[in-house]
Amino acid sequence: MRILPHALHAPLARAADALATALFPASCLLCGGDGARPVLCPGCQADLPSLPTARCPRCAEPTTHGEHCGRCLHTPPHFDATCALYPYEFPADRLIHALKYGHQLGLAAWFGKELAARLPAVGEALVVALPLHPRRLSGRGFNQAGEIARALARQRRLEWTPDTLLRTRDTEAQAGLPLKGRAANVRGAFECRRDLGGRPLVLVDDVMTSGATLDEAARVLKLHGAGSVMAAVVARAGRN
Repeated sequence: MRILPHALHAPLARAADALATALFPASCLLCGGDGARPVLCPGCQADLPSLPTARCPRCAEPTTHGEHCGRCLHTPPHFDATCALYPYEFPADRLIHALKYGHQLGLAAWFGKELAARLPAVGEALVVALPLHPRRLSGRGFNQAGEIARALARQRRLEWTPDTLLRTRDTEAQAGLPLKGRAANVRGAFECRRDLGGRPLVLVDDVMTSGATLDEAARVLKLHGAGSVMAAVVARAGRN
């Protein structure tokens, strides 16, 4: 079999993608128009909301000059930094709902690719997804964070193992709780069954609101030897 020179791979890939778009136009998940490659048309992708440039480097909460927010200064979370793509508002929230409840799994691959492009240098990090409890996983059929994590790891050529972190307690949904009760709700909900040996970790979820769930997961991972934990989320919701 003839091996093509590396310099030709990207142009050929672009040509193949253009041909596929012409022959099999996909429908945009937001506007329904043709030409969505892979999930959104260029116009809808350009309309996705942006996070403010000035935000807390630890939790991605907006701040005046990009300094650490008061909450992270007073009670630092166990994760060390946050990489987020969008604010949790229309139409980004609609895409996340389409993945979680509409089983649009193509979005997981797209989110993972976008996060991989935005993620800073993390060395030989281990990618870990925020897990679902087995009962909830059985009902949904898949873990959206796990699918995003898988795509991110593939894009960045990082190790990903779906069983590093387990959810051993089926907690009440965080969205129905006041912010002050969320940390208590997830306390003791996670379990790690391996020695992480000082490795940096990328902890993936779809949405961060109060950060309590990611904080508890990061706490458990650090108890088992994680050297650092970078939270990587598709959307950052305002705490209020």
